[in-house]
Amino acid sequence: MIKKLFFLGFFACVANCAMADGLFFADEPVQDGLPVFEMSKTFGEIYEKLDNVNWAGKSLNVAIESLENINPKAHIAATDERIVLVWGDEIVGNFPRPDEKDWYGFGEITTALILKMRANNPQLQDLSQSEVYRVVVDALVAGVDENGRYIFSQAAEIAEDGRLLTSVGIEGFRDMNGNWRVTGVYKGAPADIAGVRAGDLIVQINGEYVANMSDADLNAVMTGFNSGTAKMKLLTPMGDKNVVLRRASIVLADADVIRHTNQYAGGLLEFVVHKVSDNTVNIINEALAQYPDATGIVLDLRTAIGDDERAAAKLAGLFMGAVPVMRIVETARDEVEVVPGNDAVTDTNVVVLMSDMTRGTAEAVVAAFYENNRGVLVGTPTAGVARIASRIDLNNGGALELLNKSLKTGLGRTIDGRGIFPIVCLSNIRSNQQQNAFFLNVINNDFSARDFNKEANIRPQDVRRGCPVVTSGVDEDALAIAVAAKILTDDKIYGRLLAQEEQ
Repeated sequence: MIKKLFFLGFFACVANCAMADGLFFADEPVQDGLPVFEMSKTFGEIYEKLDNVNWAGKSLNVAIESLENINPKAHIAATDERIVLVWGDEIVGNFPRPDEKDWYGFGEITTALILKMRANNPQLQDLSQSEVYRVVVDALVAGVDENGRYIFSQAAEIAEDGRLLTSVGIEGFRDMNGNWRVTGVYKGAPADIAGVRAGDLIVQINGEYVANMSDADLNAVMTGFNSGTAKMKLLTPMGDKNVVLRRASIVLADADVIRHTNQYAGGLLEFVVHKVSDNTVNIINEALAQYPDATGIVLDLRTAIGDDERAAAKLAGLFMGAVPVMRIVETARDEVEVVPGNDAVTDTNVVVLMSDMTRGTAEAVVAAFYENNRGVLVGTPTAGVARIASRIDLNNGGALELLNKSLKTGLGRTIDGRGIFPIVCLSNIRSNQQQNAFFLNVINNDFSARDFNKEANIRPQDVRRGCPVVTSGVDEDALAIAVAAKILTDDKIYGRLLAQEEQ
């Protein structure tokens, strides 16, 4: 704050002062490898279109100053007269503020700020044009909406995949240190949905350092002929990032159907949902018609996302009919209740698997199962990021997403910032001894079930601390299906756990 107050009194023109007709010369359309006029036009369009949504209650200054989040050495002050960039303790950019609504002028200054930052940051210097767009626009949008993001043009560096086996959707190679460098991401794959991008470095998978994994083990995580969960730690241009990827059939992508026929889970039908969409609804509806004799249903929403409220209502409606699924809350607007239009197509017992990667409308679906006493919730607390997006298309083929619509449950309970809590928590398994002990408890019907959803004053972080995530995706997969099978193959256990939700 002290530095920004100092900026207010600094009006000397430093580094690149604005020329009368703009910041860039027409005979230099490319500077430092970046098309400055094209980028300025795109950034100007972004500012103009964000203005149409009233900056989500924030000012233009907030968006511009948020660019400083690209690097901790950068500090930006946007006043009524100047826009100043300080790198460390040195002023490296000082530009006159454009007139109000001069969107291209603000776009030019944004491009100029990025050029100055690239000159002082080798890591930013190495980014390609598309990567620069991602980093810059993510920072701009995050300044307006912390959950907002930039969506790549479909033509940008994302390959199509026509294979039938399952995959997390990543191509890459080992670097000299044994880590995995991502070189491509399949469009619509779990990795694409999770925001993994070319250039990201995968350093850990399921708690194990990639450098210590064999090529065969690494390949088994990335691809296979059935679904599997991998928890990865990435190094990205924006810092460390943790993602959870569940292998999917890239051709379908939104959901997979698994028919269990073994002696422990015989007759169970498992739906692995990656995205709550109309495509998912169709896949599940067709499978329910194909397997009407299923003895139980596992609805796996552990890595499910979604921002289509109508698709979420249809999905919930397959199991519970025309009941309130969620309420949509927009700034200064009334709540809108979302109710499916059709009757349920199945009354088979359901276990809903959930985790900290369950977010968006998927959280509302979990809540609907809970509030209507239609299924037993198993797993770890959901993300508490129950929002849906307003999409703003850009002329370059990309788009902005502002998650400016929050969701409540059908009965009006808050989800965003709180999440939904499981009735049966999957413990954090760290050793074979603990794993065996837990399975013994499952066999003895000791689930330590408790419903924290009814405790309005409980702190969500306390529940999450008491019900931590499972470190390994392999362990979580085995544990989740074992617990679900035990619950669904014993009507007494199922009824007793549902009673926990009714109390």
